[in-house]
Amino acid sequence: MSEKNILNNITSPHQLRRMSMDELAGLAEEIRQRIIKVVSDKGGHLASNLGMAELTIAMHYVFDFAQDHLLWDVGHQCYAHKLLTGRGEKFDSLRQKGGLSGFPNPAESEYDLFSTGHAGTAISTAMGLAWADKHAGRNDIKTVAVVGDASIVNGLSLEGLNNASLLNRQFLIILNDNSMAIDRTHGALANALDRIRMTNRYSDLKQSTERMLQRLPLGTEISETLRQVRGVLRTTIHGAKVFETLGFNYFGPIDGHDIPSLIKVLKRLGDMNMPTVLHVHTEKGRGCAYAVEDPCRFHSPSAHTVRDGQAVFPESTRPAWTSIFAEKLIERAKADDRIVAISAAMLDGTGLAKFRKVFPDRTIEVGISESHAVTMAGGLAKAGLKPVVAIYSTFMQRAFDQVFHDVALQKLPVVLCMDRAGLVGSDGSVHHGFADISMMRMLPGTIALAPADEREMSAALDFALAAGQAGPIAIRYPRDEIPADLPGDCPPFEIGKSRIIRQGDDAAMFAYGAMVEHALRAAEMLAEDGMEVAVINARFAKPLDVTTVTRLIKTGKPLMVIEDHTRIGGLGSAVLETAAQRGLDASNVHLLGIPDRFVQFASRHEQLKEVGLDSAGIAETARSLIQQFAEKSRP
Repeated sequence: MSEKNILNNITSPHQLRRMSMDELAGLAEEIRQRIIKVVSDKGGHLASNLGMAELTIAMHYVFDFAQDHLLWDVGHQCYAHKLLTGRGEKFDSLRQKGGLSGFPNPAESEYDLFSTGHAGTAISTAMGLAWADKHAGRNDIKTVAVVGDASIVNGLSLEGLNNASLLNRQFLIILNDNSMAIDRTHGALANALDRIRMTNRYSDLKQSTERMLQRLPLGTEISETLRQVRGVLRTTIHGAKVFETLGFNYFGPIDGHDIPSLIKVLKRLGDMNMPTVLHVHTEKGRGCAYAVEDPCRFHSPSAHTVRDGQAVFPESTRPAWTSIFAEKLIERAKADDRIVAISAAMLDGTGLAKFRKVFPDRTIEVGISESHAVTMAGGLAKAGLKPVVAIYSTFMQRAFDQVFHDVALQKLPVVLCMDRAGLVGSDGSVHHGFADISMMRMLPGTIALAPADEREMSAALDFALAAGQAGPIAIRYPRDEIPADLPGDCPPFEIGKSRIIRQGDDAAMFAYGAMVEHALRAAEMLAEDGMEVAVINARFAKPLDVTTVTRLIKTGKPLMVIEDHTRIGGLGSAVLETAAQRGLDASNVHLLGIPDRFVQFASRHEQLKEVGLDSAGIAETARSLIQQFAEKSRP
């Protein structure tokens, strides 16, 4: 670590230009140590950010992003950027309620243009900004898109590349190639980038590229030099062909930890009036031995302590939903060799890394390509296999058209397991999964269900993998510890049937999935006040248990529909639609869900409390409704 403690004195990236190369190298080490400390205390994205220190310093040294445009893809690589743009004093509040976001956030700084948590967005949004600048004659404004963690293979990135090559102006894409996405990268483009790095001409190529760049004039008279650079690159077997075929000038790969070389190259490329790709090779986890050793696990670790150079995580009192899902799927795959698991760059995050260890030949990792994952699953189902696609709820939104056209319309039994459903905690609004029930409910032939405990996870998978389904089956569950088993036996899932957990005559709670636990606790609190509230586990959002819902509405007593999802189009909407279809007075139906706004980052418990979906909030609402009903019922 630098002994000068340079980082604490950085309040603006403009200060970098007054520093020596040695000072900048020391600053990079200080940035890494600060990130390691804060992430170990708070959790967050570690390995990717550790590899970004030098590149981020070089970009801010060369460009003025108070006016130039800097786009991040994926946004979780922005920690060094935050530290260099006046947010160092608040960095300890990273991902905490009221603190700094773990992603770019325009509300925090003029240096953040978009809130970006999904892959593939930078090239397209950067092109929009560059096109607008050209249209307005703002030719002095530069545009830089940093594309990392293998998001270059995302379909939207490729669409953007195809179109952005038509720009006749400065447009720089920095391909931050750390050999990985969240997991190891897969596919032809990833393999091509690997071959570029591994070729024995790699060192010669870097030297040749740098020599050529040093000779580039600043301005537009560079065609002959560019021709020579392209000639050098074509003597290799890969890089120029991949990107120049798409209409880009390509340079690299260069060392993403060599600040002086990065600055030289960026200065020259920043003055090119044509679309350009700079291929930068960085090390994921750099400066942290355990993150380098296992960058998948330390892509986004929870809070931990470091002992003897190793990360130690606190033991949980209960296993996570993700872990239980993986264990139950493995059990079923042992008995049925038609089961195939698919991940979109999230084997670790979805639990499928465990599945891959047992069934490496029945695990398909497609990279950051959610749309492809779902459509491929349709092909697998058509061929008689049983595909299980595990994708975070927020990323399933990106594959909605494929669920619609390639699975539901074709009546194919693809199992969609949506992890991180509902409020996700410290990743905040870019990662909340609050729209999946609405999406799935609108698709004909689709079944949407949610388990409420470990036994129900087993039963839900049994139902979803059973023969005879004709359409997608969507299972949702949160990023949280799985609750203790609900009271009583756990019957098998029967299509469109709910499950009574607790009897009560004063009111009823019709709860979905993970919300059943909170509803049950709320009912227990109310019982201490002499109020007896029934708790019904809805199990299905589609098809709804119409018989039970109709009976509950007809009582006239308060009926609370509780879901960790937007109130628009979710389970509550299904209940109200049922009432309308049957001509029922639904004035006693009250929807408890996520309000029509983006909930900011905090812990999941804090977020549930904020929107009234924790046990105490549910109990408070129920108490008020029961009292109001009692007052209206008095003669």
